[in-house]
Amino acid sequence: MMCKARWLMCMVCSVLALSASAAQNDYPSRPIRIIVPQSPGGATNFVGRLVGLALSERVGQPVVVDNRPGAATMIGADLVAKAVPDGYTLLVEPSSLAILPSMYKKMPFDSVKDFTAITILTTYPNVLIVNNAVPARTLKELIALAKAKPEGLSYSSGGTGVGTHLGGELFNAMAGVKLLHVPYKGGGPAVNALLANEVSMHFAPMSSGAPLVKANRVRALGVSSAQRSTTLPDVPTIAEAGVPGYEQTTWNVLLAPSRTPPAVVRTLYNEVSALLKSPSVKDRLEGGGLDPGGMTPQDSAAMIKKEIAKWGKLIRDADIKPGEE
Repeated sequence: MMCKARWLMCMVCSVLALSASAAQNDYPSRPIRIIVPQSPGGATNFVGRLVGLALSERVGQPVVVDNRPGAATMIGADLVAKAVPDGYTLLVEPSSLAILPSMYKKMPFDSVKDFTAITILTTYPNVLIVNNAVPARTLKELIALAKAKPEGLSYSSGGTGVGTHLGGELFNAMAGVKLLHVPYKGGGPAVNALLANEVSMHFAPMSSGAPLVKANRVRALGVSSAQRSTTLPDVPTIAEAGVPGYEQTTWNVLLAPSRTPPAVVRTLYNEVSALLKSPSVKDRLEGGGLDPGGMTPQDSAAMIKKEIAKWGKLIRDADIKPGEE
C-alpha cells in the first residue's frame, strides 16, 4: 500500500509539473495587468501605457494598465509584490524603488527580494533650470551665488525623497553649496512654482523641462546625465559645467513578482526589449525626452542594487526624512 501511495504521489507531482510547464510555454494565454503606482500623467504613466499597448499588439492578448497611486508608489508596488508569480500581474516602477528602502524603516515589501526584474524600460536625465530672474548665466555663476548666500537660492521638487529632490541634495553635497529645498505635491506644482518665481530653480525631468527651455520661459544650466542629451544638445552636463562626477539618471523598470518562472521572464524580456527597439515606440519615447532601455534582467537587477546603495548613502548623509512636506 505504501509503495502504491508513493507511486500515486509521484504521478500527481509529474502531472502538476507538466501542467505548469505547458502553462509557461503557452504564456500569455489571457490578459496581462500592468500596475502603474502613480496617477495618470507623468513619465511613468506614459511609459507604462505605451509599453502596454505595444506588448498587447505583439503577444495578441489584452494588456490592461491599472493606476494605483499612493504612499510614494508603495501601494501599487505592494500589489505586485504579493501577486501570483505567473507573469499576469506586472509593475512599471520609477526609480523611487531604489530610494524607498532608505527613506522608510518599515515597508510592506523588499525592493530587491520581492521582485524579478524584466528590463529597464527607459532612462532619462533631469535638467537644471532656473527662472529668468536668476542672474546666473552659467552653472559656475550659480554656484558662486549659492556660496555667497547659503539658503538664499531655493529649488522646488515634486515631494520629499523623489528624484527632483534628491538631484538637488546630490548637487548640494558635490558642489559644496546649500540650496533651500521647497517640496510641492507633485511635479506640475513644482514647475509652476519656478515659473511664478516662488523658487530659483528646479531639477526637472527632461520631458517637462526641455519644452520650457525651448520656449525661453526658463534657462537651462546643465543636464544631470554623464553625456549631453540629444534633446538639448547645446546644454552642458552638470559635470562638465562645474561639478565633476555629478550624475543622476532617472529610470523606469518593468518588474514581476519574485519566483516568476524563468520561461515567463524570458518571454517578457524578449518581447519588451524588441518593442523598445521598434520605430513606433522608440520615436515616441525619444520625442518625450526618454531614452529606450532593453537591459537584460540580470543587468537590470544589478543596476537597481547599485542605485539603492548610491541613494542610501546620500539620504543618510543628508539626514532626509519622509513627510517633510
